[in-house]
Amino acid sequence: MALRIPEESIDWRTKGLWLPGARLPAAEFVAAGYDIFTGPFSWPLLVLDRDAVAHNVATMADYTARHGLGFAPHGKTTMAPRLFEQQLDAGAWGITLAAASQVLTARGFGVPRIFLANELLDPLALRWVIAERERDPEFEFLFYVDSAAGLDAISAALAEVTGDRPLEVVIELGHAHGRTGVRTVAEIVELARAAAEVPRLAVAGVAGYEGGLPTVAEARGFLGTLREAAEALVAFDLVRPGPVVVSAGGSAYFDAVTEVLAGDWLAKRELLVLLRSGSYITHDDGFYREMTPFNRIGAEGSLIPALTVWAQVTSTPEPGLALVAMGKRDAPYDEGLPVPKTLRHADGATESAAGFSVLRFNDQHAYLDTSGGPSPRPGDLIAFGISHPCTAFDKWRVVPMLDADHRVVDLIHTYF
Repeated sequence: MALRIPEESIDWRTKGLWLPGARLPAAEFVAAGYDIFTGPFSWPLLVLDRDAVAHNVATMADYTARHGLGFAPHGKTTMAPRLFEQQLDAGAWGITLAAASQVLTARGFGVPRIFLANELLDPLALRWVIAERERDPEFEFLFYVDSAAGLDAISAALAEVTGDRPLEVVIELGHAHGRTGVRTVAEIVELARAAAEVPRLAVAGVAGYEGGLPTVAEARGFLGTLREAAEALVAFDLVRPGPVVVSAGGSAYFDAVTEVLAGDWLAKRELLVLLRSGSYITHDDGFYREMTPFNRIGAEGSLIPALTVWAQVTSTPEPGLALVAMGKRDAPYDEGLPVPKTLRHADGATESAAGFSVLRFNDQHAYLDTSGGPSPRPGDLIAFGISHPCTAFDKWRVVPMLDADHRVVDLIHTYF
């Protein structure tokens, strides 16, 4: 679907592009078809592989459709409306977000269905959401509640905004030593009963996040409890008419979500199971390379790393050590350091950099152990895969999307 994306422009403030002149329409820059090695670029530079993104979007769209799952990919990964469009065009039910400010941004672009995978207690944001649903009857919005305090905030906001359209929530289940969410099915039922007493509030179902658990077995157990919670709400007639929503995370355990929650298991009620995987769209060369469920269910598909940081060697002060102009402000480091992949010399010749490793990061420097690979020279470029895309995109306002020849085919703007 076509979102309302403004005409975007670029200039000297755009990190990674070398544009000392006047502000330039992004579309004009894209039309030039620059390749990143001879065009107006500076280092470091985060880039996206167009074909890998398309493959990943299609793979998860096919997977969820094959298993009868609704898909609300987590938009916090990219906060990029052009990528939201691609996901929605592939059949996504809507977009998941993590904060009220992200909801406001997504609505600015016209995203029609939003799942806020978080509690919402801010009176200003609550009043806006209620008014926005009254203004646009097509706008669908779901969010978490896990406390009486949350219900009180919702009730107060509803009382301040006139209208007749019910606000819809899902009761959140959490797990011991995890983050938000009540801890038991009994608490789910108790909170849903309290929600039923709030005028213009409707319970749409239940949700939870299994991604913080350390094993597949524990994730399955948690998802089983989530299923029991949905069954209990239906048994006590605490869910509004329409599909009963049961939602879970899924970048690391979407196979467990499928195993436990897919299918026609909810007696006498239509079921909408919403998977919220987000990092799949770019995958990575670190954390998710190891954690993807496709390592366990390879016949179901595969994902391709789509993000690369190109950075320049600036110094080789000792044998086996190179300093690269890339650091914490440029690439993620919370779930593993970048992974060297390709060494590109000034003459364009390339070699594998698989024998290199990043030792540590400063703000704008990476210490690279080169003792296990070829000898880089100052001025050479190195392509790094990243680990954890959610903390890569937020460091860049514009990410060039490239074809197989490293030519720019789009500029992906992020809105964090």
